[in-house]
Amino acid sequence: MSNHPTGESRQRGQSSGGAGRRVQQGGNKLGKPSDEEIMRILRGADSVIGTAGRTMLAKILKGSKDKKVLQFSQDMELRQNPAYGSLSHYTLVEITEKIDWMIRHDYLALEYNWKLPVIVFTEMGWEVEREERANEFLREWDAWIENGTPVVSMEYLKGRNRGMITLFLQKVMATNDAKYLPLLRQWEPVDFQKVRAMIREVIAHLEKSGR
Repeated sequence: MSNHPTGESRQRGQSSGGAGRRVQQGGNKLGKPSDEEIMRILRGADSVIGTAGRTMLAKILKGSKDKKVLQFSQDMELRQNPAYGSLSHYTLVEITEKIDWMIRHDYLALEYNWKLPVIVFTEMGWEVEREERANEFLREWDAWIENGTPVVSMEYLKGRNRGMITLFLQKVMATNDAKYLPLLRQWEPVDFQKVRAMIREVIAHLEKSGR
């Protein structure tokens, strides 16, 4: 599990430096990704939001062993991202074409972080990625519960995008399944006050549903 904060909350216009000026991306109309590839590209982009551009994202999706990618991987604990190497059957040129398609169709955007164009989520792209991340967290919890995996710390959820955490908790609540109570009780003490309040609400709901 990673305690490292991701770029998941960085959307267009929220760059960490510079003017956040959007870069217009040209290119041809080739490289349209499938629905599954759209999800993989967005998931890969979550590791580079506001910090790197198209080339780094393409190499991540390729699973490159490039020195800069490996260093970036160590810094961002990238290998825990299921998108790493998920498009390895394509060339870097083909992957870049798919990224450019995502930019042209408003899933991703390029903005200047000082002098460097970096990938950011658009509102539409983040909406899709937020849903997938929430589902990913729920699948992860299901796997832990099914396999009896001990969870040492819930710190990996602390400080994440509030909208995504809210969506995740809504999904947990909607299950009406008390099996999630131990994980929720373990998580509640370590997060910030507003999230703790939401967690307590879900715990109360699941306790009531399980009676």
